[in-house]
Amino acid sequence: MADETGHLPRRPARVLKAAQWSWQGLRAAWRHESSFRLEVYLLVVLAPLALWLGANGVERALLLGSLLLVPAAELLNSAVEAVIERYGAEYHELAGRAKDMGSAAVFVLMMNVLLCWGLVLGPRLL
Repeated sequence: MADETGHLPRRPARVLKAAQWSWQGLRAAWRHESSFRLEVYLLVVLAPLALWLGANGVERALLLGSLLLVPAAELLNSAVEAVIERYGAEYHELAGRAKDMGSAAVFVLMMNVLLCWGLVLGPRLL
């Protein structure tokens, strides 16, 4: 988000302002989005497992990185949905398509988690 002068953060004070806006977004998602809360709960449970089960840095990065992408996509999906709702609750084909695509992006990244975890941990279990 641009500040009052219309510039992106560059100096330390502006970077701190950008961090405040990010924190506000995280708090809003936590407060208003049950899917985001569920994904954070799963991250809290699975992140330590990812660090423990990964045999090396690359495996840990794959396991943990795939997990972190899901709530990030949920934040973007929620932002799209909020903008669409801002302009009215009546049905519009493009609004429905945008919401469905945002949901599909979250789904694809959830499948990515399963794929990464399966490829990294599967050979050890079989």
